[in-house]
Formats: sequence, C-alpha cells, structure tokens
Amino acid sequence: MLRTLPPMSETSALQRRIRAWLVLFIVCLVLSGLTAFPLVSELHWANSVVSHEWLRRVGDGLDQADAQYPFLLYGNDWLAFAHLVIAVFFYGVHRDPVRNVWIVEAGMIACAGVIPLALICGPIRGIPFGWSVIDMSFGVFGVIPLLALRRLIKRLEALTGAAA
Repeated sequence: MLRTLPPMSETSALQRRIRAWLVLFIVCLVLSGLTAFPLVSELHWANSVVSHEWLRRVGDGLDQADAQYPFLLYGNDWLAFAHLVIAVFFYGVHRDPVRNVWIVEAGMIACAGVIPLALICGPIRGIPFGWSVIDMSFGVFGVIPLLALRRLIKRLEALTGAAA
C-alpha cells in the first residue's frame, strides 16, 4: 500500500519553525557559555552599574580567588565549556529532528534538574534564596523552547511517518 506524503509546504513550515526554536536555544546556550568565561570582569562591571550587597560580596570573593587561588576559577571555565559542548549536541536535532528528539528530551530533563540543584546546593553554599530563584529561572525559561521544539518535532513525526 502506498502512503500519501503530506503537503511539502506543511512539512517545510514545520521544519522552519523547528529550526527557529533550535537557533534560539543554541544561541542562548552559547551566550550563556561565553559570558561565563570573563566572570571576574563581568562582576566588576555589574558592581559599577548596580549597588547590591550580594553582588559586592560575590565580586570580592571572585577578586580574592582570582588573586590568591586562580585555579578555582578553572571550574567556571569548565562550566562555560560545558554550555558550548551541550550546544553542539543540538546540531543533531538540526540534522534530523525526529530521530534526535531524544536530545531535546535530555535537555528538558537537564532544565528540570536545575531546580533541585539550586534548592539543595544553594543553601549549602550560602546562596540567598532570591538568587537561587534566579538560577532556577534558567531551567524554567530554558525548557520553554525545548517544549515547543518537542511538540513541533512530534507533529513532524506524525506528518511524515518518520518514526517507522
């Protein structure tokens, strides 16, 4: 039995929307990674713009670590690098969204994991709860494009029968 393929315009439109959400997510991941490298200078800039006790304390801590124990900031470099590496994995979604939907789902799980991490490790590290909420927002806002991507990919899968 021959299957009728969906109209090309509908498939193309879905693929364009998938790529748009994907580009948004990858750009945010890359920016998040790149901005983690110059953390000390970023905190100097933030403290010059905003007067906030916690930001000043964090800036002082980073200055001391940078001056006396710069190797501690190497962990932050790895955090930045991890964001860039994760962004590379999403290229698989660009190549074949239906087959690589698992990457989007893994990203959604990672976004969900941000919340317990912030709730558990924040208090252990002495992070004020308000700042932990800001950290948790990265998981909440990060999952939005991923939910949209998954929904669009599942529609594409149903439309093309690519799951077979």
